[in-house]
Amino acid sequence: MSGARSLRLGLHLALAAVAAAWLATGQIALAQGTPPKPGPGPTPAAPMPDIKPHAPQPAQPGDAFGEEVQLPDRTIVYIKGHTNWDTAFDTLIDAFKSLNDYLAKQNIKPAGPYLTVYTETDDTGFSFQAGVIIAQPLANPPKGDIASGKAPAGKALKFVHRGSYDSMDTTYEAITNYLDDRNLEAQDLFIEEFATDPAKSDPNSLIINVYVPVK
Repeated sequence: MSGARSLRLGLHLALAAVAAAWLATGQIALAQGTPPKPGPGPTPAAPMPDIKPHAPQPAQPGDAFGEEVQLPDRTIVYIKGHTNWDTAFDTLIDAFKSLNDYLAKQNIKPAGPYLTVYTETDDTGFSFQAGVIIAQPLANPPKGDIASGKAPAGKALKFVHRGSYDSMDTTYEAITNYLDDRNLEAQDLFIEEFATDPAKSDPNSLIINVYVPVK
């Protein structure tokens, strides 16, 4: 668990530190060097870049954070894949759209939300199962990239994230701290369940339930 989003967060912090160091070095060099000759006139200041901070939205009353739940047995149709963190959300959206197309052709309606099961992670990306819950096992299991099976079940801790997918780094840092403070050990997978349709909702206003199975 600690190697998943926390590594991603660490990369962001490291890049920010490097950028700050380069900026400070440039400022020192300017201060110690020969002052530049006056130019013909004042140069208009460059516009500030449009930087959007990766911060989740405030929690709402009733939002779970560490609530112990029991995940029921559920059947899902899913696509396995691997992606980099930088393209993760787009990759998942494409997978969900492919599942939608498959279910529509089979005349099957989803019986629950979209979810992502993270089966392996490292500092560059992760392996996943992007799925959607269906009411019952399929009579004719799909072939190729799409498969059907059981979603993870059993005891887990529930955490609610509000905001963009990119801002989940902060949420996962808080989850890691929560587990460490209580000496809890997570299993080798975790689940994100979209309470809002990720393909149709405002990407900055997602609601994602994070389930962390514990040992």
